Order: sequence, then structure tokens, then C-alpha cells
Amino acid sequence: MNARIHLKNMVFYGYHGALAAENTLGQRFFIDLVLTLDIAEATRTDDLNATVDYVKVHAICREIVEHERVKLLETLANHLLDRILAACPRVIEAEIIIKKPSVPMGGVLDYVAVETSKQRENGVPRAGQ
Repeated sequence: MNARIHLKNMVFYGYHGALAAENTLGQRFFIDLVLTLDIAEATRTDDLNATVDYVKVHAICREIVEHERVKLLETLANHLLDRILAACPRVIEAEIIIKKPSVPMGGVLDYVAVETSKQRENGVPRAGQ
């Protein structure tokens, strides 16, 4: 039985961007994640080890956004997805939207965003594997 776990509108302050001002001043980044996984074992056992620990996922996102620096949202999204898939072996697919609302572009807009996803290449490890 597959499920999709959503982490919506996580907010972190980081220093990502191609412009010098973005690297000096920083800004808020809003992140939505959707993690797809098989929850059959979790529903039978009621055990956190049989699902994904979204507190751990949030901490991974915070660490990367607040402590690493990249120029492109695409690069940031890729780093986040790689780290989440590596740390959460039960996740089959991870989807992400990163929104950057304070883009210095001389015009008014709500935000610029990148949306992408990654699937686990070698299937899903089962308990004990």
C-alpha cells in the first residue's frame, strides 16, 4: 500500500543565488516535499522505523538550505532530493518545489520556483535488507 507524505511550506533562511546581493543578504526559501513510500509494514506494526521520519527529513532540509550555498535552485533541489533518498531508504520517489520569493529582478512577482522529482533507481529496500 503506497502513500504520499507531504511536508508543506517549510521555511528556511539561506544564501543561494547567482547575484552577489543574494549571497550577502540571504532570503527565505519555501519548500514543499512529497515522499512516496510503501506504508503496509508501518500500518501493521505502528513502528516509525517502518515509514519515513519526517522530523529527520525536515532537519536534512534545514541543514542543506541554511548551511550550504549554491547559485541555482535546480542545484539546491538536486542536493535535497539526493540527501533525502540516501537518508530515507523506504522512500520510492521524492518530489520537491522550492519557492524563492525575494528575487532581485526589478519587477513584482510572488515567487520564482523550481519543481522536480527523483525516483529511487534500485527499488525499495525492505525491512532487514
